[in-house]
Amino acid sequence: MLPLGLAVLLVAGCAGAPPSPPEPEREVAPPPEGGMPGAGAEEAAWLPPLFDGVEDEVHYYISRLPDRGFVTSYGGEEHPRPWYIAAERLGRIGEPAIPLLASRLESPDEYELMLVLYALMLASQDPSLVAATGGDTLELGTVLDPRHNAENLARARAWWQRHGWRWPSSRR
Repeated sequence: MLPLGLAVLLVAGCAGAPPSPPEPEREVAPPPEGGMPGAGAEEAAWLPPLFDGVEDEVHYYISRLPDRGFVTSYGGEEHPRPWYIAAERLGRIGEPAIPLLASRLESPDEYELMLVLYALMLASQDPSLVAATGGDTLELGTVLDPRHNAENLARARAWWQRHGWRWPSSRR
């Protein structure tokens, strides 16, 4: 009887609980053609070795705004578009970049001014600043086209008039 009982236990132990259904495989989206904007090897070559803090990073990217070579592209070979590294990075930094961007609103270089306006628009969308301003972000017309700098500059100055007090050390 013992061998039969042992055999039943072994069979029951081997059978165990029914196997759980296999987890569905997650589909991983392929990277966009031409890679992620602003994250390519070209941009990596531009990065300084180390930032000492956000302020240091802001100063670095502000200094790169007039550099017409500080650009990469995205969209692939069929639809290449410029990716303005410094402006995008300053926009991503957000609120800490705004005072220095505002100080560049008087730039005589139309290329730099175009990027300052674009970066300021992006930085004004920083979630903490949006909450503080009640959603009053800088809204520009056509961006990244120097022919629209005058119109966008007027909008940026009006936005700065309303919100520049938030950065007392940078008020003119």
